[in-house]
Amino acid sequence: MKMVFLGPPGAGKGTVAAAAKDYYGIPHISTGDLFRSNIKNETELGLKVKSILASGGLVPDSITIEMVRNRLAEPDCEKGFILDGFPRTIPQADALAEMVDLDAVVDFQISAEEVVERLSGRRMCPSTGRIYHIVFNPPKVEGKDDETGEELIQREDDKEEAIKHRLDVYTQQTEPLINYYKAKGLIREVKTNNDLTPAQVFELTRKALS
Repeated sequence: MKMVFLGPPGAGKGTVAAAAKDYYGIPHISTGDLFRSNIKNETELGLKVKSILASGGLVPDSITIEMVRNRLAEPDCEKGFILDGFPRTIPQADALAEMVDLDAVVDFQISAEEVVERLSGRRMCPSTGRIYHIVFNPPKVEGKDDETGEELIQREDDKEEAIKHRLDVYTQQTEPLINYYKAKGLIREVKTNNDLTPAQVFELTRKALS
């Protein structure tokens, strides 16, 4: 099963991808992880990305596409993969179509209000990176990490204005992609909300793919 996961920040793509990876026996490939591993391993592409990011630039499509092409050529992708964070643009989608024939594109749908509730409630322990949620996964003592007792912080990315901006960017970028894949008959819609558990969202995803 060769598939792409689309969905706004906070839609739970990563959580579902972790379950789908085990269920289908295929790798979950996130572009963020790809960048980090290429930089860490100091590959030719990784060094280019490091230099671009250090100068405050944006990584061009050509480098992202090459990284994805290299990753999909690895043996563990023969039976399939889950791409998360790629493609983001029509040129990237065209490049992907030249590499592989996709089986499905899962579009995770969630309201903006629920994304704001989900993300703005996140709190993090600064030293361990442990994540809590004031509603869905609160610490034992309000505002404190369970193990270290440190004060929890709210990341800048998880503040309401930042979330709304990320949602706007996502919608502008992804609307054309959804139409692109709808025209190819590849879209599988999964409607999610804050009342569903990760296991329930995975079950909806599995049904949409069957």
